[in-house]
Amino acid sequence: MSEKIGLNSDAVAVHFAVLLRSVDAAVIGVTPEGIVNIWNRAAEDLFGYADHEIVGKPLSILTPAEHAASENEILQKLRLTDAEHQVETQRVHKGGRTVDVYLTYSVVRNDQDRVCGILVIADNVAENRRIEKAERDQLFLSAIISSAEDAIVSKDLNGIVTSWNKAAEDLFGYTSEEMVGQTISLLIPLDHPDEEPQILARIRRGERIAHYETQRVRKDGRVIDVSLTVSPIRDATGRIIGASKIARDITEQKRAATREKEALHQAQQARKQAEEANRTKDEFLATISHELRTPMTAIVGWSRLLLSGQLRADLQQRALETIDRNARSQAQLIEDLLDVSRIVSGKLRVDLKPVDLGSVVLAAVEAIRPSAEAKRIRIQTLFEAGLAPILGDAERLQQVVWNLLSNAVRFTNPLGSVQIELGRVDSRVELRVRDNGIGIKEEFLPHIFDRFSQADSSIRRSQGGLGMGLAIVKSLVELHGGVVSAYSAGENQGALFTIRLPVSVVWHGRSLPPIQDNVVKTALFDCPELVGVKILVVDDEKDTCDMLRFIFNSVGAVVETASSAEGALAAFDRWHPDIIVSDIGLPHVDGYELIRILRTQRRSAVPAVALTAMARIEDRIKALNSGYQMHVAKPIEPKELISIVAGMAALVDRNPESRT
Repeated sequence: MSEKIGLNSDAVAVHFAVLLRSVDAAVIGVTPEGIVNIWNRAAEDLFGYADHEIVGKPLSILTPAEHAASENEILQKLRLTDAEHQVETQRVHKGGRTVDVYLTYSVVRNDQDRVCGILVIADNVAENRRIEKAERDQLFLSAIISSAEDAIVSKDLNGIVTSWNKAAEDLFGYTSEEMVGQTISLLIPLDHPDEEPQILARIRRGERIAHYETQRVRKDGRVIDVSLTVSPIRDATGRIIGASKIARDITEQKRAATREKEALHQAQQARKQAEEANRTKDEFLATISHELRTPMTAIVGWSRLLLSGQLRADLQQRALETIDRNARSQAQLIEDLLDVSRIVSGKLRVDLKPVDLGSVVLAAVEAIRPSAEAKRIRIQTLFEAGLAPILGDAERLQQVVWNLLSNAVRFTNPLGSVQIELGRVDSRVELRVRDNGIGIKEEFLPHIFDRFSQADSSIRRSQGGLGMGLAIVKSLVELHGGVVSAYSAGENQGALFTIRLPVSVVWHGRSLPPIQDNVVKTALFDCPELVGVKILVVDDEKDTCDMLRFIFNSVGAVVETASSAEGALAAFDRWHPDIIVSDIGLPHVDGYELIRILRTQRRSAVPAVALTAMARIEDRIKALNSGYQMHVAKPIEPKELISIVAGMAALVDRNPESRT
């Protein structure tokens, strides 16, 4: 070997040979003529030729035909110079395939400084690139893991943590130094004891667990919701040696999902309530249409018959009574609607004074007695003697009792009975209205005092009404500081309504004003006279003007009518009325503007009554503030209107000059 490369020392030659065979790079020695004389183990691995197959052969065996010229040029140049030459090229493997190599050529000189050979070092370009790529990939993967927003953790098959990225530190609160080498069970809540063994068992079977939602415990003890994806880690032989885990914090996502679920539930509930409200509204509109049209049918029908002039005298009286009864029914319906409106807006008021509740109850009993007698229903009263008065509004309390009695009579079959009990219980007066009628269904009982609620709201129902009476009762009783309750053992078991009102603390034995009977007398001859009083009636409805003219003429008043504010002003200037009775809802110029003109431009203090269908409290206040002395809501009883106007007659200034 030493002779081939011109070395004189055998020891050096042996050492050199051992060194060449142990290096990883392919080392090839060639003579100046290009004959291979050195071939190490790495060269065998790279090109496939054994030492004995290539030594003594020309190096050109490895050179593809297309690179032969360039190979000769390199060898020739090396013989003439000492310059090292490097080139990336291709060579042929023993098996015939092409190998990408990087060759480094160096000149070898002997002791006499003569060129005695050429040393070629060959690197496998593909392998180097593969290694470089693997290194780059490893660096890239490390960078990805380090910068990932998701926690990336690896563990062995015993659950011991082997890697822990920055996101895992942020998510769980533990540093890499604190977790690597520790069991992953540190993160698992105590109430999930079987979770980690089950996960490891699935990993050992080669299963991948994707998007598994669970909970983990941070270092600070806070429990968070996480989504886990756990995959097996395999070695080069495919054997499973551990698991990689990607964890994502979904706490806020879960909260958002919960909020969304709650919002959806609320939306569904709101929709359900809206649908129920819409259904209730439709039922209410259908019911109110029925309740308004029913009395109107009788009114219109009998009115037409009267106008035809074909009714006998006895039927004429019956027609008038029927018209009057149905008109009152319709007026009561409208009053109930207005009361409900006041209740909803919080504007229902009561005028509290000492009241003898017994007298109130008796007045309500007398008002309802004709209806009870028509059905042959017996009304029984049981009053405790010596009851103290209460502080209340007599008219509103009578409305409460009348509503309860009216319901009792309506829902009690013929030949039934209604019992009214009045007594004292502790510091309260207790009123009980009991009947043996059709009773109340158990499922409807909690809603008995709701507005517009009816046990049967279908068109086939046997009883009328809008379902407002008991709601009004509840509101009025509560305005008096009392409570009302209802009880029924079930259908056909009757019903019991109980009202408890506080006893008045201001009673000193003074006599109480008598309860007025609300039954309206149809005759007008016993009303106050208005002989000679000039009344200007202003209303755009001709029928209303004619009716008011007849009413006032019947008690001696002199009446002029006008259908507009313009006409009223002309009549005022020409006729100088003593009193004005005007509607508010006039065309073009309304009643508010009319009274303003009279008070400011005409400088007139003539007494004026606003007679209008605008019956809210704010309407009354606006009318009075505008300059009217009285606000009277339509419809009105003739006797009541005459009394109001008669009361205002005292304000009439009989001096014509002062009225203009």
